[in-house]
Amino acid sequence: MATYVSLINWTEKGIKDYKDTVTRADASKGLAARFGGSMTSIWWTIGPYDLVAVTEFPDEESATAFALALGAAGNVRTTTMRAFDADAMTSIVARTG
Repeated sequence: MATYVSLINWTEKGIKDYKDTVTRADASKGLAARFGGSMTSIWWTIGPYDLVAVTEFPDEESATAFALALGAAGNVRTTTMRAFDADAMTSIVARTG
């Protein structure tokens, strides 16, 4: 499965209902599963982003569908990046010749 790191900010709606953030995070785990993925970790942060999450999905289409469905709920906006572990990066570097 491919790994994704998401930097997340609350929308105005999301911050208004901040007391529900843990419940919403639990619900997002179920949403990820609907698209064949999983949320492996989530952290609430201080700084330019409100949350950071790590997810895994079988392909980019599934990850994108999850991000669209999550955003459509109106509580968060995401910036999502594909992430590679050391083994994957070693394989990528080997392809460069």
